[in-house]
Amino acid sequence: METKLKQLCKYLRGHPDIEIFENEPMSRHTTFKIGGPAEVFCSLKTSNVVEKAVCKAKELGIEPFIIGNGSNLLVDDEGISGVVFEISNDLHTINGDYIVASAGKSLAKLSNVAKRSGLSGMEFACGIPGTLGGAIFMNAGAYDGEMSRIVESVTFINERGMLMTLSNESLDFGYRTSCFKKKPGCVILEAKLKLTPCDVDLIEAKMADFTLRRVDKQPIGIPSAGSVFKRPRGHFTGELIEKSGLKGFSIGGAQVSEKHAGFIVNTGNATCADVKNLISHIKETVFKNFGVELECEVQFAPNKN
Repeated sequence: METKLKQLCKYLRGHPDIEIFENEPMSRHTTFKIGGPAEVFCSLKTSNVVEKAVCKAKELGIEPFIIGNGSNLLVDDEGISGVVFEISNDLHTINGDYIVASAGKSLAKLSNVAKRSGLSGMEFACGIPGTLGGAIFMNAGAYDGEMSRIVESVTFINERGMLMTLSNESLDFGYRTSCFKKKPGCVILEAKLKLTPCDVDLIEAKMADFTLRRVDKQPIGIPSAGSVFKRPRGHFTGELIEKSGLKGFSIGGAQVSEKHAGFIVNTGNATCADVKNLISHIKETVFKNFGVELECEVQFAPNKN
């Protein structure tokens, strides 16, 4: 008798907009360049097949693990059981001050789309390496901008496999969180963004400024998952870590960035265990020194069963 996972693969296989791989190393699909094999890995390239694949999985009682660009994700060295769906749909339309874009659209590319269209509001996202869906999931932000300020509505598949659309007021946005983070099982398909008309040169200048700041302060070009911890109220995380004497501190191949202590970088051979052990050490040290409890911003993939 076929397993449910094999039934799902049989249903999905052969579709021109779906690529299926078995025992696919997740290190190829995370910006940390860390992670063991996914039992089944499916790249879903259009919103139509995302909806079909997710609904079929739910019908079979399979809960897929959803990723975008893997830019805020740490995967266990043993890998992931079951199926991983990579949302890589990449479409957008512009109507006046609004952009409607697929969840798999690169946030950086979308900020450039907005710039060329003379629409302001996405400048903060020009250097964020994730996708639109992931950015909405965690209410990504930078330089005093965040997704909650530009999202008009989101269309998604809910826990029961039903297609729904919610407006901004119902998305329960907060600091690095949203209703999707609080209700696992929902899969974002697309979002409608409300932006503001502005001179293209002004938008470009703002984006150039943000880019220079990132290059100057962040470990660009070295595998990482961005800021590891949320900013605690009244403090700067990098400053707390640096004052704890941990800048440049390493466990295995995982290192507190020598450029920005709020980042952990993979120096070439880091394992998930190295990163987790380093995170634990940072949290314990900062709490001991300052009484501040750091909370992870990085998402952890489910351990292999």
